[in-house]
Amino acid sequence: MGRPRTFDTDQAVGTAATLFATYGYEGTSVDDLVTATGIHRGSLYKVFGSKRGLHLTALRNHLDHEIHPAIAVIATLTDPAQALTTAIASYDNGPAAGLLLLAAAERAPHDPEVAAMVAEGITALEDALRPSHGDAAAQLASTVLGARLRLRAQLTSAEEH
Repeated sequence: MGRPRTFDTDQAVGTAATLFATYGYEGTSVDDLVTATGIHRGSLYKVFGSKRGLHLTALRNHLDHEIHPAIAVIATLTDPAQALTTAIASYDNGPAAGLLLLAAAERAPHDPEVAAMVAEGITALEDALRPSHGDAAAQLASTVLGARLRLRAQLTSAEEH
């Protein structure tokens, strides 16, 4: 019989999400994950199967605990300006800000499971903006995501200087 788990899975997933959101999937090594989470390599593989498994878990957690709650608030707003302002201010702006965007750019083109979760997040934003913006919802969702991507690029550029 194996030893009981000695780490908080939710905390480990949150830490991994922050690493993936900051450095991307390719820029985050298993050693980085082991160091940041404090989980032994063997335990990481036993619980999550692989780095990819941990990434998928982190992305699912990000959707369920950050994206969907923000979407629920946006969907209740009928004033177009308020809905758009709320979306820009809150969408993908939690502790793992950028995770969905990096997953979209880096992993979705090569990983169908990541692509499905990215599509889920984007579709949810479009659906939330539809009551306030009608047929323009898809274009505004792209604007919101583009604003987040631009902000991320500016922050990254500023950090490098």
